[in-house]
Amino acid sequence: MKLSITVTDHAWSDGVDGLRRVVELADQGGIDTIWVPDHLFQADPTSHPQAELFEGFSLLGYLAAITSRVRLGMLVSPVPFRPPAVQVKAIATLDAFTRGRAWFGVGIGWEGDEARAMGIPLGPAKERFEQLEELLDIADRMFAGDSSPYAGKHFQLDGPICSPRPAGHVPVLIGGTGEQKTLRMVARRADACNLFDLPDGGTTVRHKLDVLRKHCDDAGRPYDDIAKTLSTRLNPGDTVGALIDRCREQAAWGIDHAIVIRSGPWTSETVGIIADAAPEVASL
Repeated sequence: MKLSITVTDHAWSDGVDGLRRVVELADQGGIDTIWVPDHLFQADPTSHPQAELFEGFSLLGYLAAITSRVRLGMLVSPVPFRPPAVQVKAIATLDAFTRGRAWFGVGIGWEGDEARAMGIPLGPAKERFEQLEELLDIADRMFAGDSSPYAGKHFQLDGPICSPRPAGHVPVLIGGTGEQKTLRMVARRADACNLFDLPDGGTTVRHKLDVLRKHCDDAGRPYDDIAKTLSTRLNPGDTVGALIDRCREQAAWGIDHAIVIRSGPWTSETVGIIADAAPEVASL
């Protein structure tokens, strides 16, 4: 089982120095991925909208420069935020800077207040699902070096060029847990899903995974091809042993990648808990 962190709260008292300190510790430990949110103002319910928050792709570029091992990804980029070719170019650039450590995390977006505040059109969910499908089509073409015109319902590209292209496959994570559309798209198009750790003893997670398995069967795709990630929270007072026990329980549900979030900025001590737990969690 893999163990990762999401860096959502950017309000370190020493600013970028605090960010650098925890990221370097994560890179030195056994943490698999550092994830960052793609929001334009703070959306963590334990914080407030005016709190500090770095722009996602700029942040990933900085993290690429100060890390050498850990994978990097957005959890996740809303499709309305950027034109698809710009999004694909940004991911290809991140993959080049990190020598193949990039994730391609995408979703349809959900935060209407944020979009309206920042002047970003956020159409109906049906339209955004169509846009996400087209984004993935465009990414497949551009990553493969296909610069022929693309004519979709929502996006038209005369001749997109992606140079440099990723040297290998950039894994796609589709965010969201909707059973009819999102998990069906995961089964057809993604390398990973992202579920949420609800306080119900794993009932919801097990159900969502059963739904995903059915969609995989319908799509003729092996269920085991898809990484099952779970966003879970490090609570105050949690110890290394408590985190390992929780991951053991989550592995029994069918999760193979725990992504840990916390209230407040990550510190050397809290990142240390994740790093110390990672070796044993890796054996689950």
